[in-house]
Amino acid sequence: MSSTMLVVGPKLAVTLVVLTAVAAAVATVGRLGHGRQIVVAAVRAAVQLAAVSLLIAAIVASLWATAAFVVVMCAVAAGTSGRRITGGARGWWAAVPIVAGSLSVVLGLLLAGLVPARGIAVIPVAGILIGGAMTATSLAGRRALDELTGRRGEVEAALALGLLPRDAVLLVCRPAAGQALIPALDQTRTVGLVTLPGAFVGMLLGGAGPLAAGITQLVVLVGLLAVEAVAVVLTVELVARGRLRPTP
Repeated sequence: MSSTMLVVGPKLAVTLVVLTAVAAAVATVGRLGHGRQIVVAAVRAAVQLAAVSLLIAAIVASLWATAAFVVVMCAVAAGTSGRRITGGARGWWAAVPIVAGSLSVVLGLLLAGLVPARGIAVIPVAGILIGGAMTATSLAGRRALDELTGRRGEVEAALALGLLPRDAVLLVCRPAAGQALIPALDQTRTVGLVTLPGAFVGMLLGGAGPLAAGITQLVVLVGLLAVEAVAVVLTVELVARGRLRPTP
């Protein structure tokens, strides 16, 4: 079997195993601490994509099934970010920035008629935006909490000067958490010059014209900026209010 980009066969399987082994070995030798997680992530990706590939035809045929699948995506994204930020049960608060950021933009695109109310269109757009919200939430939450740990004295000094606890925390962690927007900003600035993102390439492979593919990718990239900005602001607010904190 072959696709437009890859030849599917034994060589592909061997290549995936080799790439996973190389990534895990480099992380282990370099003492990055994620060697085992790389292997687990690769195996999970293979299993999950295989399952979705088998189910996607049935899912996209029904709007109810599509909506349920989007809910599942949000739940998995929230659980992933929550564990990354807090490492415990309180991580469910990560659902707030992810859902508020991604689904508000998805609904806006649907109401504006830019994305047709069909599963084959909704699922990939929602997946991209939910994934962006998840990444931004995880990065913003981790950066904010790390900053609070390292600059605890500054928070206490701000409290001593009369600032409210929320304001003192925001003063310290907001600039650091804002760095979570850098990947999305860099991707948008360099699109077409450094990277050719998935939506653009996918539409070209599907037979769309270059102009239509470019417009679609632009909508996705600008939508991601909106999604991630909302997610970062809400994540910082949750940290400042003590909702997202490491589990003791």
